[in-house]
Amino acid sequence: MIAIAFLFICVLCDCFKSRRRLETEILVLRHQLNVLQQRAPRRLHLRWADRALFIWLYRRCPRILDAVTIVRPETVVRWHRMGFAAYWRWKSRPRGGRPRIGKEVRDLIRRMSIENPLWGAPKIHGELLKLGIDVAQSTVSIYMVPRQGQPLQSWKILLRNHVEEIASIDLFIVPTIAFQQLFAFLVLGHRRRQLLWFAVTQNPTAEWLARQITEAFPWDTAPKYLIRDNDRAFGGTFKARVRAMGIRDRPTSFRSPWQNGYAERLIGSVRCTRSTFAESMRNIPSIIMRCERMFRSGRTRPAHARSSGSETLLRIQSLAGYIIGTLESRFRKRQHGLLVALRQRL
Repeated sequence: MIAIAFLFICVLCDCFKSRRRLETEILVLRHQLNVLQQRAPRRLHLRWADRALFIWLYRRCPRILDAVTIVRPETVVRWHRMGFAAYWRWKSRPRGGRPRIGKEVRDLIRRMSIENPLWGAPKIHGELLKLGIDVAQSTVSIYMVPRQGQPLQSWKILLRNHVEEIASIDLFIVPTIAFQQLFAFLVLGHRRRQLLWFAVTQNPTAEWLARQITEAFPWDTAPKYLIRDNDRAFGGTFKARVRAMGIRDRPTSFRSPWQNGYAERLIGSVRCTRSTFAESMRNIPSIIMRCERMFRSGRTRPAHARSSGSETLLRIQSLAGYIIGTLESRFRKRQHGLLVALRQRL
């Protein structure tokens, strides 16, 4: 430390020296470094203060690496990176988290999870709140006893057991001939696989989706479960409206469209195995209604004559050809009218 302090004093003294004298001293110091480098050991052991000084000088002026001779320039850069990592490691050090709950509460959580295998973390958390034990639901999930094997109730069992109380929703894009993108929103009931509601917009916001849910289930017709994907359009306003209506929100897993298979199949029928182009927003409801009738007619029912999958595919393809052909003919007529008008003006 004394040597470093003496170095700063010399720096202050150099401010009062002439340029010629400073250049001469620099030349003498470089020659002394060359002599000492020839006689010094191959590897020098520097103290932490010397390393900190090199790092500080490197931060002030990175070009000093060309003047460093006793150590490699890569070594100075490595010291700087190590110091940067050490600083942020100290900055983000753990300062203690939430205090652990008592042993009695932990044993109670384990006992409740063992004696009630159908109870999840939300159920146990609610029972603990009734007992006056204020803990977080995430803490309850940590101290629960993990179940062995597969869960007792899978997603398919949920769909099969509560089919009469489930509705599914989804959003999909409908491109138009004018190179615009419209967003169609549909609500499908699982009881009869019936299209309950649909709407079209250019900007699907959470407020607009919440309003569509209210219009789709008036009064006491709301289902018990609502299946949807994890689209960011279903924001906080939408979730609050669903919760206020007494509906249990059940979003599907990430990249698992099969969990909302009924709605995905109806969307596939709307797309008609190809890209369905609409002239404007007014044409989409008619397209959805036609495809919904095709979707329902292609189902296999025990009380009616069953149609094979190939017949259903042929029907969908014929409907797709009819819709696309009609739209193309309308587009050509409009294009021809525009060309005639331009020729008359010219």
